[in-house]
Amino acid sequence: MADERISVCYNYGCAAEGMVRYTESQLAWVRKAMLPAKNPQQERDALGPVIGRLYGWAGQQTPIYADKGGNYADDAAPGSMDCIDHSTTTTRLLRMLARRGMLRFHEVQEVERRTRLFIFEHYSAVIEELPPRWLPREKMRYMQEAPEAAKPDRYVVDSWFVDNGEAAVILSLDDWKDGAGPGVED
Repeated sequence: MADERISVCYNYGCAAEGMVRYTESQLAWVRKAMLPAKNPQQERDALGPVIGRLYGWAGQQTPIYADKGGNYADDAAPGSMDCIDHSTTTTRLLRMLARRGMLRFHEVQEVERRTRLFIFEHYSAVIEELPPRWLPREKMRYMQEAPEAAKPDRYVVDSWFVDNGEAAVILSLDDWKDGAGPGVED
């Protein structure tokens, strides 16, 4: 495969975008980090540092190297990212990994929003755990007949909480919607 190009959002609300090129050697490092995962939990454990590394490489080519966790620690320096920038960019990165066969236990979903106190909104990229390939036929039939009882596990992949290049935070979507996450204000 050839190098990969991804557009990275920054300056709050995707006000600016920069094209980032990931080389085949960088993508080989990502593949090596992701493919040893034998189950969904191991894949999520590998995914946080991988997303951090992808952001670190992007920071070598764009001003996002200045981004700090949250919205205030970076004093709105050029290249700062809010949760809209992060959720959009992280979703693009996750889709790149999926296209390249590096996500085997999860599927990329649309960005999710949480609202607290009716005024604070926060957005994040989301992945959904795929059902095991070995799931018995009876269980598959049950899942089709009672889908609300067999809702798949969904997780946020949230790089907004951390400084550029650090491992993304991965939390269950339900916990995140309830306000879970490192001590950074929305």
